[in-house]
Amino acid sequence: MSEHHYIACDLGADSGRVILGTLKDGKVILEEIHRFSNGVSKVHGTFRWNILRIFEHLKAGLRKIAAKQIPVESLSVDSWGVDYVLFNARQPMLALPYQYRDARTDVPFETTLKTVGAAKIFEQTGIQFMSINTLYQLVADLEQNPDVLNIADGFLNIADYLHYLFSGVARSEESLASTTQIYNPKTRQWSRELIAACGLPERIFPEIVPSGRQIGTLLPAVAEETEFPQIPVLATCSHDTGAAVAAVPAQGEGWAFLSSGTWSLIGVELPCPLINEDVRAYNFTNEAGYGGTTRLLKNITGLWLLQESRREWIRQGMTLSFNDLDRMAEESEPFRSLINPNALRFLKPDQMPQKIAAYCRETGQPVPETPGEVTRCIFESLALLYRQTLAKLEELTGQTITRLHMVGGGTKSSLLNQYAASGTGRTVFAGPVEATACGNILIQALTLGHLDSIAALRQTVADSFPVLEYQPQHGPDWQRAFERFSNLTLKS
Repeated sequence: MSEHHYIACDLGADSGRVILGTLKDGKVILEEIHRFSNGVSKVHGTFRWNILRIFEHLKAGLRKIAAKQIPVESLSVDSWGVDYVLFNARQPMLALPYQYRDARTDVPFETTLKTVGAAKIFEQTGIQFMSINTLYQLVADLEQNPDVLNIADGFLNIADYLHYLFSGVARSEESLASTTQIYNPKTRQWSRELIAACGLPERIFPEIVPSGRQIGTLLPAVAEETEFPQIPVLATCSHDTGAAVAAVPAQGEGWAFLSSGTWSLIGVELPCPLINEDVRAYNFTNEAGYGGTTRLLKNITGLWLLQESRREWIRQGMTLSFNDLDRMAEESEPFRSLINPNALRFLKPDQMPQKIAAYCRETGQPVPETPGEVTRCIFESLALLYRQTLAKLEELTGQTITRLHMVGGGTKSSLLNQYAASGTGRTVFAGPVEATACGNILIQALTLGHLDSIAALRQTVADSFPVLEYQPQHGPDWQRAFERFSNLTLKS
């Protein structure tokens, strides 16, 4: 069988990687070429992404691959959703892009829901209401930065903006556009009704292209700088969750996915959007997936809770790896303290252990005092929230979910995987860790005709990486904990 090589530029909220993917003999091999920190910058009291630094790191990765003298056939970028860059014909970047946790959207979120109406917004988009969504960020620009917005010719979400820097072509890929809460999944175009209702300039909205399209080729200047030929630049699933779910090694029916990382994104794959009052009441979201599919899912604050806690402990002088925290959590008392991971207080950065302690104190629970107790509290609470979310998914879709496929960096924690099985009462299949990069790489293969279907893509993933199985344990203990947890989530 022939051998094919592709580049995935995979950007997460904490780090970015340049990965070389090779498709050979029915398997995909991933090689991490370059990794870099991708943390937020604080500028005059605002949270911003240093997008040009990210671009420089991606080019550094390309130079390393060029030195290998391997015939690479294409590249594609994936990233988190909602954030964006404004630009015009003269200036490729008008301002450093805001990070979604910046507080600038808090007031515009509330006012937009009142003036435009939550029912209208949901009917047009089918997207979960979160203050971080692109819609409220653009409204914030309209109110707070009109001088910048008025000279913008366009905006692009992060991965698509990097495609623009690589190729010079400004296109919005469908899976990433669907995270904005401005995309209409029925028309598969921007919602002109919402754009007009919010007073946004229609000129800034770029052309939307389906997942798995070539949008251009590497610019001559970038090719010269990185010593690469002018290879195709593809929009696979520019949204990292879209790429990860495309690579879930599942077959048949009765399964849900959980993309486990900074966010926990848990849902099911549907052939079309599900937009009704029950979906809106439960605040679920309809995101576009590969091949015109829909991911009906819930965005849950995930390992952000542990990442922020660990940052605080490091600031206090404690050197703790994630493996250390897993071990300490396993040794801690079970079900001592529980939180609602989606409580608004946990969305913003800094002092996460103190916020968790305050939540437990206010709800009459023992306060977690050690890193192990905090970690166990986070993991058990996440597992119970997964159970609650799966029950709502079954109610909304009429499906019976017996299997939960967990993918992403969070699956490195066997403890969290086991808690997810025990907490949900379902069989968990964990892996691959690199689902996002797999999806990015293998959708490139599909686009170039090296694979013939999404089923073949998923079979390739299953044949290439170990997938570990976890069965539920200690059912009565988890049932009692779930009853406590359900009472907590009613209050916060």
